[in-house]
Amino acid sequence: MSLSDALLFIREWFRNPRSVAAIFPSGTALASLITKEISANTGPVVELGPGTGAFTQALLKRGVRQQDLTLIEYSSDFARLLQTRFPQARVLWMDAAGLDRNGLFDGAPVGAVVCGLGFLNMPEDKIRAILKGAFGYVRPGGSFFLFTYGARCSVPDATLAALDLQAIWVGRTFQNIPPASVYRIERRSGNGG
Repeated sequence: MSLSDALLFIREWFRNPRSVAAIFPSGTALASLITKEISANTGPVVELGPGTGAFTQALLKRGVRQQDLTLIEYSSDFARLLQTRFPQARVLWMDAAGLDRNGLFDGAPVGAVVCGLGFLNMPEDKIRAILKGAFGYVRPGGSFFLFTYGARCSVPDATLAALDLQAIWVGRTFQNIPPASVYRIERRSGNGG
């Protein structure tokens, strides 16, 4: 993490602490863990709340092509930084809760969604809107990956049940500040769409 990234992150956090999940960008250990099941074969990937691009860099290391990345960022400063760093990726300055209202893709081609949003700081209806919108673009067999600093998955059980989804623990890293767990959210067996 560069000093300029850390300063930008801290500034954004002070501006809107409920919107930015942490005071520092995610570390390489968390970025590696949240992307470990993703490869070049995954196909298009949507990243929600990429911030300074820690997870984006990890996705590129996993073989995902820049042109297969759609980066959804709410902060205009982060969005501009991402456009500069990843010029072949599609960077959209928008609220992830509006995914279902924006025709991002024709059909459901997305193999994975990587989420850097702070669900612990969000109301349940917003989490539900984000997941519903994201899974509208995720093909059958695709997954939604998120991290949490909490003791359990940050998606409420009622939201998972309402959307016919399940959360599967991927792992935990103590090499991140603070330590974090990663979950894979997927459709329940037998629900292809």
